[in-house]
Amino acid sequence: MGRPILAAAGFLAGVMNISTKDSHPASSSPPISRWKRIADSLGLKRSIAGILFMAVLVGMGERMAERFLPLYLIALGSGMLWPGFLNAINNLVGALYSFPGGWLAERVGPKRALLVFNLMAIAGFALVVAIPHWQAVIAGSLLFLSWSAISLPGTMGLVSRVLPKQKQVMGVALHSLVRRFPMALGPILGGIFIDAWGPVQGVRVAFSVAIVLALIAIVAQQRLIPETGSTSGDLEHPLTLFRGFSPALKNLLLSDILIRFCEQIPYAYVVVWSVEQVAGYKTARVSATQFGLLTSIEMATAVLCYLPVARLADKGMKKPFVVITFINFALFPLVLLFSRSFGALALAFVIRGLKEFGEPSRKALILHLAPEDRKSAAFGTYYLCRDTVVSLSAFAGAFLWRLAPSANFLTAFAFGVLGAIWFALFGRE
Repeated sequence: MGRPILAAAGFLAGVMNISTKDSHPASSSPPISRWKRIADSLGLKRSIAGILFMAVLVGMGERMAERFLPLYLIALGSGMLWPGFLNAINNLVGALYSFPGGWLAERVGPKRALLVFNLMAIAGFALVVAIPHWQAVIAGSLLFLSWSAISLPGTMGLVSRVLPKQKQVMGVALHSLVRRFPMALGPILGGIFIDAWGPVQGVRVAFSVAIVLALIAIVAQQRLIPETGSTSGDLEHPLTLFRGFSPALKNLLLSDILIRFCEQIPYAYVVVWSVEQVAGYKTARVSATQFGLLTSIEMATAVLCYLPVARLADKGMKKPFVVITFINFALFPLVLLFSRSFGALALAFVIRGLKEFGEPSRKALILHLAPEDRKSAAFGTYYLCRDTVVSLSAFAGAFLWRLAPSANFLTAFAFGVLGAIWFALFGRE
């Protein structure tokens, strides 16, 4: 499996080299000109290729089991509260990792920082494989579930370094698009493992494969991402960075917090609702593989949005795309509540995919509004503030679920409406 992936990495690296060299004469052969035009249009560089391969490989390993961890915890006897607590821990730890992740990326450069983050994920995967107890999942999650959060500031900082502002939405969109392929395929593979070996052994097999993919990602990443400069490494206090946020960035942050409450209150229980309560998991009317298919529907919807919307956002206003995204965040829990069949669930997951409509615009807006010389650190501070607060929503979601699924979903819907209205009224470019 590793050789084809590395071969593809080498091929894409060649394409990236074509897109960045200035020494080719105007009479270059037509194939090279076509590759150059495509690469320039998409904002592709060699270093961008490196982070894309990392996102695919590590993301595939993570997503094969991550969506099924609530079932895994319940099968190991954790009780119904712990899936919600796991989601809360993930949000909180992700928040706490975001700032040091951004600082480390500035201190040692994105290449070395991403290597550290990948090794952390591998250690978390290995812990779950080695110890089949629900407590090991909680411990391992401190390492692997926060991989996206800790690596994102460095990734976005790299995008802001290598791409001009008029290409940054496209660069973010390309990264977001590529990340959706493992999000789409990973749950299907994980569902196949669970249907074949059960929730306990199936998750352990998925994490074993994840270790292999992450090791391949390290090799590809180290070959494709060049060494970049670093800052002096002074660890500026997050509050100092937050005070430097513009009013526009603070308004975006507040609306984003409200929207993430909408997302995270029901997040851990979407699989429980879809597989057990709606479809009757014990009678096998809908399998774990079919839930993976629902996730693929979500990701396919997101992928179809990314590049066209990114081209439009790079040329004009970003706020309308962010507002549309926030509206879809709000609609998902409401539609999910009334979904009582696979077809209805599929519609709900299409809406969930449409919530990615303006996500690249939102991330690019953070980069544009962040202080010019502290992009990675400011990005990490933004996520530190957001996810620290949002982690409370996952704890609340666990208790709301015990009260009633409808209480969980309707509360999430209310937060989504509030967040969309706030940004529509007070959000700025």
